[in-house]
Amino acid sequence: MLELDAAGALTTAHVRAGAQVGGVSVRTVWRWLEAARTEGRVERRRRDRLELSVQAWEVLAQAGGNVAALHRHLKEAGGEVPSLASLHRVVHRDLQDGRVLPDRAALRREREEQQTRQALSELALAGPCEGGAAKSSTPPPPRLVPEATGGLPVGESGALAGVALPAGAQLVRTSSVRAVAETVGQAMAAEGAVCVFGDPGRGKTAAVRMALSEVPSGWKVTRVPVPVRPSVAGMRRAVFDALGLTGRFPHTSALADAAVAGALGEARVLVFDEAQRLPVPCLEYLQSLWDHPGTRITLVLCGAGCERALSRLPQLASRVGAWQEVPRLAGAEVAAVMTGFHPLWRAVSADLMWIDRSCGHGTFRTWAALTAHLQNALLTAADTSVDRALLRRLFQRVAPPL
Repeated sequence: MLELDAAGALTTAHVRAGAQVGGVSVRTVWRWLEAARTEGRVERRRRDRLELSVQAWEVLAQAGGNVAALHRHLKEAGGEVPSLASLHRVVHRDLQDGRVLPDRAALRREREEQQTRQALSELALAGPCEGGAAKSSTPPPPRLVPEATGGLPVGESGALAGVALPAGAQLVRTSSVRAVAETVGQAMAAEGAVCVFGDPGRGKTAAVRMALSEVPSGWKVTRVPVPVRPSVAGMRRAVFDALGLTGRFPHTSALADAAVAGALGEARVLVFDEAQRLPVPCLEYLQSLWDHPGTRITLVLCGAGCERALSRLPQLASRVGAWQEVPRLAGAEVAAVMTGFHPLWRAVSADLMWIDRSCGHGTFRTWAALTAHLQNALLTAADTSVDRALLRRLFQRVAPPL
């Protein structure tokens, strides 16, 4: 038809026949011919692809995937806003391409934990700030005994990321912490894998973080959060985000794996806390990262029961160079460790063994909770005396009756 039009021989009959062959209207054919004459374009005009910004995806994640809430937010922000139907199409398209939204229940738990931390801060039980003092208008608890200057284990600053401590508490290098540090160091030297396991509350996370607080030059530490009931796609996205890779998450798993493998070409420690959540497919994904010829990584798998999770995949379990258990705090260590952990326990050193047998049971998380309750009791009433009657009442707050 273009040749007939150029020769001046194009008629309505030609256009009508072309419309019947193409299954379109006569008006559409005339519009195509006009575009060919004026624009020299014979193909369909390309339409701009609607994309959502990173900020828009963050708003959508906070709304639990509610597209209508995102639409309202964009309207309140002003500017040109696509229709609600267009937003639904874009979100559905990107989710089909592999983008993952956080679970709404996980977001709710995160908000509740943040509210709990704020409440503890108002009670002067939050972690220490500059100078080791908590930010609060409430006066600090009275000093029960003069500050000791010697005879304590090596103390660490309480400001260690990812480890929550009562105000004034210090991290203490116990025998278990030193064993974990030695094991992780050997694994880094061999670029191998290590499993740190033990019952909940024994201080596995703190031990691993203390061991990796000062890594050798040239090494980087990346902590990958393990989602609840993770899938391989979710685990791949978690590793991608933890590495801080720039750009959008790739649309295909092959591109995502290539980007992750490229970032793991330098010496790096990958830490997976709560690794007992990982099903076999996710463990196979971690094995593929470690076995990739271009990666230089040390795997640190930590969690209560992660040794049982690894046993479900013998191929990866056989690659673990060290299995390090974090046991309960030994009775002989209780007095030295707890008096180094917090100065409040220096006034009750004669009863520390009784406290451990009655409540603590060598579990650091229980001791930390008991410290917070004791500190709160002293803040509430300055003339409170630390005796067994008070401690028995606090025991009931730390653990339910059996």
